[in-house]
Amino acid sequence: MDKSRNMKDMSEQVKRCPWCLSDPLYIEYHDREWGVPVHDDRKWFEFLTLEGAQAGLNWLLVLKKRENYRRAYDDFDFARVARFDEKKVAALLADPGIIRNRAKIAASIANARAFIRIREEFSSFERYIWPFVNGKPVQNRWRTDRQIPSRTAISDALSADLRRRGFAFVGSTIVYAHMQATGMVNDHLMTCFRYGELSGILEADG
Repeated sequence: MDKSRNMKDMSEQVKRCPWCLSDPLYIEYHDREWGVPVHDDRKWFEFLTLEGAQAGLNWLLVLKKRENYRRAYDDFDFARVARFDEKKVAALLADPGIIRNRAKIAASIANARAFIRIREEFSSFERYIWPFVNGKPVQNRWRTDRQIPSRTAISDALSADLRRRGFAFVGSTIVYAHMQATGMVNDHLMTCFRYGELSGILEADG
């Protein structure tokens, strides 16, 4: 049986959120990462960078370029990214493996520097961000995609605070996507097999 047929059979046998069914890479991301609570600062920075790059585009495009981003951004080592200079920016703008947008690249470097300032204040980004959801994932109970919001009062507050701290490309819609990806909210549909699995992950570590 070929891989595409195998993937089709898998998607038919297991109930998943409809948004992920168009591509095997989406399915893998949905099944393994989306909505899993993050407790590693480098992973937080990775998602912030990728979601900033995604602004105005689609997440699948970014996922397809993710390995290129890991290479270009030193595996999302925020300390190294914070030191990127004009020579490095020129190299990034010439790199066909990533999204070559000068404003987004500049923002990723500024965000690395703001990220480090947060770590200096709170000892980790983890300790800064989880209190916005009282230290545990928000367990939503959606039955259809149409019920899922694109932003919330929490994402509005987090977006405003990130901007105040010097972050860019962190509008409320991008921030809510960040919250979904990193497990601050469980937005899997209740019919999805991952909903039940993730609804048991309640406490934020650290």
